[in-house]
Amino acid sequence: MSTPYRPKTTLEQWRILQAVVDHGGYAHAAQVLNKSQSSLNHAVAKLQDTLEVELLEVVGRKAQLTPIGETMVRRSRQLTSLVTELEQLAVNLKQGWETKITLAVEMVFDRQLLVPVLHEFQQLSRGTRLVIEDTVLTGSIEHILDQSADIVITHQLPKGHVGEPISGYRLDLVVSKEHPLAQQPGPISADELSQYLQIVIRDTAKKPIEVEGWLKSEQRWTVNHFNESLQLVQNGLGFSWLPPHVTRYADNLCFLTLAGSSKRSGSMYLTLPKGDTTGPCARMLYQLLIKELI
Repeated sequence: MSTPYRPKTTLEQWRILQAVVDHGGYAHAAQVLNKSQSSLNHAVAKLQDTLEVELLEVVGRKAQLTPIGETMVRRSRQLTSLVTELEQLAVNLKQGWETKITLAVEMVFDRQLLVPVLHEFQQLSRGTRLVIEDTVLTGSIEHILDQSADIVITHQLPKGHVGEPISGYRLDLVVSKEHPLAQQPGPISADELSQYLQIVIRDTAKKPIEVEGWLKSEQRWTVNHFNESLQLVQNGLGFSWLPPHVTRYADNLCFLTLAGSSKRSGSMYLTLPKGDTTGPCARMLYQLLIKELI
């Protein structure tokens, strides 16, 4: 059994060396650290002796890093930063701050709207890991009922649950320009549409329930994401209902009018499935989303 490695240097020595470099010398570093200049000199000298390398050299009246010193200081910053994060994590956990939160977002929602919020959240998250999970149809309901996500953006709310209305969603009926349906004049009847292949998005629930959506086609292919559906549609394989943020930059598409229902649209909601037991980090993200999306 090998003997465990015992560090020969201390974090304090590395922090002192960093301070000397950052503040341009021992005198200014001593003032910032509220230590004597001689104690800083001693700490750096001992660090160099222990490592048996020269980290600093005096040029004129100023201490400068040697090439070895530049490498060592750069690597030491990673070490001291990790220790700072570890210590802050202990404080966060003591305060009930979550180590991970999950944001479940329906695929019909335009992710670009989240970008400003996520930039702000990154600065305030204290290292909390964020998981953004795509959901479809009853997958969103399942997250809410099972409380398996901290925040859910959904277009439907189960009974007994409330949510803040945010931007709405829309789905357009699309085929490729070469598809037979694209050649039909005027609105397409539901019976005519049902004779062609429909590309649908898989419900992400563990036990999906087909309670909504146009699902009357005799032929139906199921994919996992809108981008997969778009690719099949562009290649003339079938029709699909797709949101504008998916079709915005796509070419070779024809937007159809279905008799009595050319578009599907509705409201989106922001909800906290865990209610009063929602953690402080999730609540902070929720407030950022409210501020941006309402």
